[in-house]
Amino acid sequence: MDETQSKLLDAAGPIFAEPGYRAATVREICQQAGTNLAAISYHFGDKENFYVAAVQHAARGCMDRVPLPDFSGNETAEERLHLFVLTMLNRVAVDHDPAWHAQLLMREMVLPTRACAEFVRDYVRPMHDMLMSIVSELMPGESEQRRWLTAASIVGQCLHHRFGRAVMNELAGDSLVADISVDALARHITEFSLAAIGASASEADGRLTAVKKTRRRIDAASGELKFQKQRGSL
Repeated sequence: MDETQSKLLDAAGPIFAEPGYRAATVREICQQAGTNLAAISYHFGDKENFYVAAVQHAARGCMDRVPLPDFSGNETAEERLHLFVLTMLNRVAVDHDPAWHAQLLMREMVLPTRACAEFVRDYVRPMHDMLMSIVSELMPGESEQRRWLTAASIVGQCLHHRFGRAVMNELAGDSLVADISVDALARHITEFSLAAIGASASEADGRLTAVKKTRRRIDAASGELKFQKQRGSL
């Protein structure tokens, strides 16, 4: 990447991250970068390709700062899960400079554009594949759907500490939330997830657990609701 491209991307990132792709103008970005308008066409083709390049640039920055764990091969699946959760929290729940890298990626997750497919392919899928491998080892007797849902729940717990931060501060207070370290969060999410996986394994072994009872109650309630709809009661 040459100097002009770097200047344009660094100028565009905060603008794309705050007002967003549609509100951002190439004129404003070029003024911020100290380049002429033709520079974007020359280096990126058009505004949409420029935006995709900015998302890719942000993703590479996040990956370079917090790479995926390099397992030695001696770790247990539980240990690998803990290291994965710790890595993900350091990527999504910790503020890094420049802040616009994470802000732009979070925006792309909530309001996806054409850049989303490439972001998922290059940034999200390697994390997903690693987590699915760990979860599959922890849940050998479960269906692919249950393993996928478990992996999604683990990711959701991590993302909550990014997307839900303002709400958690209002509910619990800034000091309480701030006093919870990333290491403590990683331990909690790992232990919580392993407990859920353990409960799922108990079901697979045929033991009637509270989870199974709840599922039966949900199924019964769903069946009753369907019956009432068929009779025209609702």
